[in-house]
Amino acid sequence: MDISPSTSWPSVCPTSSFCMHSNLPGLVYIVCETIRVLLAAIMKGTVSICCLLTLLFLQATAEVEEFDPVLRDRSHIDETLRLATEEKAADYAAAIQKLRKIYHSSIKPMEQAYKYNELRQHEISDGEITSKPMVLFLGPWSVGKSSMINYLLGLHDSPYQLYTGAEPTTSEFTVIMHGEKIRSVEGIVMAADSSRSFSPLEKFGQNFLEKLIGIEMPHKLLERVTFVDTPGIIENRKQQERGYPFNDVCQWFIDRADLIFVVFDPTKLDVGLELEMLFRQLKGRESQIRIILNKADNLATQDLMRVYGALFWSLAPLINVTEPPRVYVSSFWPYDYAPDTSRELFKREEISLLEDLNQVIENRMENKIAFIRQHAIRVRIHALLVDRYVQTFKEKMSFFSDPELVFQEIVDEPDKFYIFKSILAKTNVSKFDLPNRDAYRDFFGINPITNFKPLTSQCSYIGGCLLDKIEKAITNELPALLSGINSGKQPGLSSCEVTGCGEKPKNRYRKN
Repeated sequence: MDISPSTSWPSVCPTSSFCMHSNLPGLVYIVCETIRVLLAAIMKGTVSICCLLTLLFLQATAEVEEFDPVLRDRSHIDETLRLATEEKAADYAAAIQKLRKIYHSSIKPMEQAYKYNELRQHEISDGEITSKPMVLFLGPWSVGKSSMINYLLGLHDSPYQLYTGAEPTTSEFTVIMHGEKIRSVEGIVMAADSSRSFSPLEKFGQNFLEKLIGIEMPHKLLERVTFVDTPGIIENRKQQERGYPFNDVCQWFIDRADLIFVVFDPTKLDVGLELEMLFRQLKGRESQIRIILNKADNLATQDLMRVYGALFWSLAPLINVTEPPRVYVSSFWPYDYAPDTSRELFKREEISLLEDLNQVIENRMENKIAFIRQHAIRVRIHALLVDRYVQTFKEKMSFFSDPELVFQEIVDEPDKFYIFKSILAKTNVSKFDLPNRDAYRDFFGINPITNFKPLTSQCSYIGGCLLDKIEKAITNELPALLSGINSGKQPGLSSCEVTGCGEKPKNRYRKN
């Protein structure tokens, strides 16, 4: 076989045609060209040498690809979240006990007397009062939600890391919480344990409980917060195929989350029906939403700017607020950022996100008190409305009246009888806190008006009046407990002063 410089490389060794591929990295292409020139000068009969060299080159390339990528330094996570700082567990436990006492003595009796839980279907248990702040991860499939949790907890390459992959991998609602030892907890066990805050999940059925799993592990961060990983949103699958009410379950977790991370990546920016429904459920919770554009180091700077704009364009119709929500642009996984990317920007964005998380942890007691007080205001308004319905019913009833017809008219036309307008004349009642009128049509359809007593009858010589107790809790007891916690706080260095991130992160949507 005559080999000359004009002989093409594939004709010498057909298995080496990959060397002519235009997409090869520069160094690999140079090596290929060098081998080709050398072999062009070899006398005929050297085809086997060519193939041997090619195989050696392929083996060397495979060995290079098997090298582990560089891991990222995680020290800033512990510094920003102040995990080395010991908490005042005794003070926190004492405040929780005071909060439980106020709830059980001043708020819950009114709930039970006027069946508030049948209107809102949100019963507060002791487990919910004593629970840690909940951070909820939502978003399309395979955008890095589970990888982000693994990164925050340092679970990379451990036997306990959450499974990740390019395909949809998370089909369960996974609750990662603190425990004395590492173990998994089945959903039916979590729902049966009254000491946890997950017992109300039984109402979603056994099919859902089979898709609920808990993971306990000893970890400093999990002593202060609980993570919830959710199944990724898949737009080409009908929700009914999940076997349980996915949107209702998401709503349950959304209502109880202190921080909601909605995660996207540059390849999944489209908004389908299921994601649109999810953002409808997030209405009114804008203060807890943080949008994350993950895997940002996969793009060049110019492409990243275009993707950032496309993300806002997709989400603009779904988030109806005057200020856009905070969007964090980074890559949340244990490996180092890709070369030639904005690594300093990504680092600052990550520290800003950790600051947001740290604020939720530090303000968990204040947030819990504010939540109980908000709940008490809603219970009080509900009791005042039911009392007004009862009084109006008694005023309109006569000896010859049909009770059902009289009350049906009151329920159908509450404005005619000034039901809601009369409540606005009360102290500390805002028209924006009034519930939907149609909700009481369904409420009284289940609970007859004759089952309720007027508020003036809900008094006892020893216990006092229910209305006075709940108003005292709203105006005096809960604010006093909140003031006591704030007065005991010591100012400390911001995380940026510790880590040198260069700016004080601004939390525009801090939960009050």
